[in-house]
Amino acid sequence: MSTRAIRTPPGGVDLSCDVCGRTLLRGERAHPYLDRGTRRTVCELCTARAEHEGWLREGTVPEYAQADSHRDRRRSLLGRLRRRREADRAAAEPHTEAIKAPTAAPAPERRRLRVRPTRSVRAVPTSIEQRIAHAIRAFNASEHPRTVAGVARSLGLPEVSVRPLPNQPSLMAVVVAWELYWYRYEIDLADEEGGVRLAAQGQELEELSAAEREANAVCDERGMLSPA
Repeated sequence: MSTRAIRTPPGGVDLSCDVCGRTLLRGERAHPYLDRGTRRTVCELCTARAEHEGWLREGTVPEYAQADSHRDRRRSLLGRLRRRREADRAAAEPHTEAIKAPTAAPAPERRRLRVRPTRSVRAVPTSIEQRIAHAIRAFNASEHPRTVAGVARSLGLPEVSVRPLPNQPSLMAVVVAWELYWYRYEIDLADEEGGVRLAAQGQELEELSAAEREANAVCDERGMLSPA
């Protein structure tokens, strides 16, 4: 597998990811996050882990407090006006004892049954070639090729393995590996709406099994996969 030399960003300032601790490569994009008021730097590979830890991407913090305060002031003003109007109406009406008609018993409340949406389940292809093709098509339709393409600009094109998980024929694993980094994505072919999820990532190829390190697919500069 060919590798490229790792270069520091222009100006000699090394940026490192506050999640994985890795020094960012030249051309690699860094994302600013907020962690309880502290500004953090997160690489493209660790944005999902940062959001899982509760970090907020800078510039996306909603101004709930201001909106709630405005709504509270508006409700308080409307309440005062409503109470004043009711007091004026009561003072203008003659003080006569009202004869109330007997009220009918309230109709029994009908309880609505909540219907759960049905989960779309489709048949899993029988042959391994068809399952690999379906998994590659699902991966290419997801947002993950963009991440793979960003890393490939610094580390070169990766080796790709697409195989079913042992004892789970409908669950496919897509492993994208460089010499310095790797991802494992999982795709459930029986669940149309499940999508593609990042299951694991690491920095040592020895963490992968021998089958996962045996390439049977290729990746282009856009991060798109195709069978080898």
